[in-house]
Formats: sequence, C-alpha cells, structure tokens
Amino acid sequence: MVTIGIIVVLMGVLVPMLGNVRGEALSTRCLNNLRNLGSAVDSYRITNRDLLPMAEFLPVVTDEGPENGLPQLLAATIDERSEAWICPSDVDDESLSTGTSYIYLPGLIRYSPQVQIPVAQAILPLILDGSLTERQIERQRTNLEARLVTRFYDSGNDPRRFAILADSQDRHPIGDRNPRNGLFRDGSVGAIPNNDDIADGESEAFE
Repeated sequence: MVTIGIIVVLMGVLVPMLGNVRGEALSTRCLNNLRNLGSAVDSYRITNRDLLPMAEFLPVVTDEGPENGLPQLLAATIDERSEAWICPSDVDDESLSTGTSYIYLPGLIRYSPQVQIPVAQAILPLILDGSLTERQIERQRTNLEARLVTRFYDSGNDPRRFAILADSQDRHPIGDRNPRNGLFRDGSVGAIPNNDDIADGESEAFE
C-alpha cells in the first residue's frame, strides 16, 4: 500500500511536468515555423521594392481549397502545403481548413480607415478617368495598400511592438497565461506580450 501510494504521488507530480515539457516543445516548433515564414516574407520584400505582401489575414476557404492568403502569395518561395504553415499545437478543424494556423496581421491593417481612406482618395480619379482596366486599378490599389502598411511597420522604433504573423488562437499556455506566438518586424519570434485584442493593438499606432 505504501508503494502504491508513492507511485500515485509521483504520477501526480510527473504527469503535469511531462505535459509542460511537451507544451514547451510544441511551442518551440511553432516558433521555428514562424522564423521560417519570416524568411519567406523577407525574400518577397527583396524582390518587391521592400514592400510587405498584401494578402488576406486568413485564406478564404473555397471548394477548390484555400485562396487569397499569405500561403498562396508566397507559394514561389515556400510551398503552401509546407508544414511550416501549421502550428504543431493546432488541432482545430476549422483552423486547419484554411491551410495555416497563423493570422497575417498586415492583412487586417490594410482594411483600417487609416489605409482605406487615402487609398480611396488616390484610386477614385483613376476610376473616373476610365483609361485603366479593372485589373490595372486593382493592382494600383494593392500597391498603395502595401506602401501604407509597410510604412506603418517600418516607422516604429520598437520592432517587437507589433507582430506580422501570430497564432490564430491561444495554443501555448505558460502558467496562468496563454499567449500567442508571433513573428515581428525584425525577424525575431516570441510570445506576444498582450493579445487580448491584436487587431485593435495593431491599429493604435496610426493614431
């Protein structure tokens, strides 16, 4: 009975410890994923006038598969089916259906009034002029969005204040905290300090 009691006590101590070790290992793999994706973003910027990619914050799920997201835009640099797009802690079917576990935050910022108002003011004369095709106008719109969003990220003094990519859900508990992992402007990765409302936190830098 004493031996059984000791075993029960040890199990009570070891099981949570093993769970924590496994959680830390999964978080480390997630951070490695983000680091690899950061290299792909950097490669894109090198060949595109140093502008950030303009993609939806999450791919749109269609009958043909996910579309219009960062994995599709960076497919020439990193396969959109690469394991790097999936956080090893992500077991949510809805999340996995998008083809990525990570939110592309510039894809949210592009729809902020601080971006869309000046873009609309610049695009309206082109539309009224009628000399450009719809595709050319859309290209102009995307280029302007990319310039404004890139300026937002590159103008800050603290490169770790705003993330570029982040876990789309809380998946990495640390004690009583449950932060999301993120990729930052300088290529560094780590837990986002406060992710209660990532979108609002990002947009406040425009103010």
